[in-house]
Amino acid sequence: MPVLVITGTGTEVGKTVTTAAVAAAALAAGRSVAVLKAAQTGLGPGERGDADEAARLAGPVTAAELARYPEPLAPWTAARRSGLAPVRPHEVADAAAKLATEHDLVLVEGAGGLLVRFDAAGGTLADVAGLLAAPVLVVASAGLGTLNTTELTARELHLRAVELLGVVIGSWPRSADLAARCNLADLPQVAGAPLLGALPAGAGALPPPEFRRAAPTWLAPRLQGTWDAASFQTRQAPPAGPPR
Repeated sequence: MPVLVITGTGTEVGKTVTTAAVAAAALAAGRSVAVLKAAQTGLGPGERGDADEAARLAGPVTAAELARYPEPLAPWTAARRSGLAPVRPHEVADAAAKLATEHDLVLVEGAGGLLVRFDAAGGTLADVAGLLAAPVLVVASAGLGTLNTTELTARELHLRAVELLGVVIGSWPRSADLAARCNLADLPQVAGAPLLGALPAGAGALPPPEFRRAAPTWLAPRLQGTWDAASFQTRQAPPAGPPR
């Protein structure tokens, strides 16, 4: 798995922190890592982007981004409004392939969800994954509503014959409600892929050394971690339902 594409089911689901955790676990396993942000929006020149944040948390990774737009909008909208050139799927794929010749693992982080548009032709992160023949890791939220967005993302990947490696919950609440607890069993079913981790809420605010030590405990062995889905589900099991 020289390239792994990381997408969210939407915005603010913990995609960048999950990318950092995957990078940290890979580094701890002795692998060299690059993080490629396809399109960074909402930041001006000189400001730290998502790839930089992943590197800050994870450690010595190569951080790169292909395009940056000042307004916090979808990449194609932001590119059009700014007058800057859009980033295109083949450019992202070419950059990732080049990084893969120099690193053991390249993490390609999208912007928002899987089908957010990069350009006028409707190019998306799903197209990037297809060009690279790379698996996709989906970062989902924990609570109510996540089953729908996760299943829609999984169905699109299936239609495109792109491998869905698994699902990671990007922010597991300190006090999980009934919906979140039930979703632990339901997410793998609707995705048709395993649950590969759950990051604790606030993980991105940890000091980097602490983040790096803990990251493997949040991720399954498929992602170079030690997290066990069955054990986590047992600990978080919801109370029995009302009698029929």
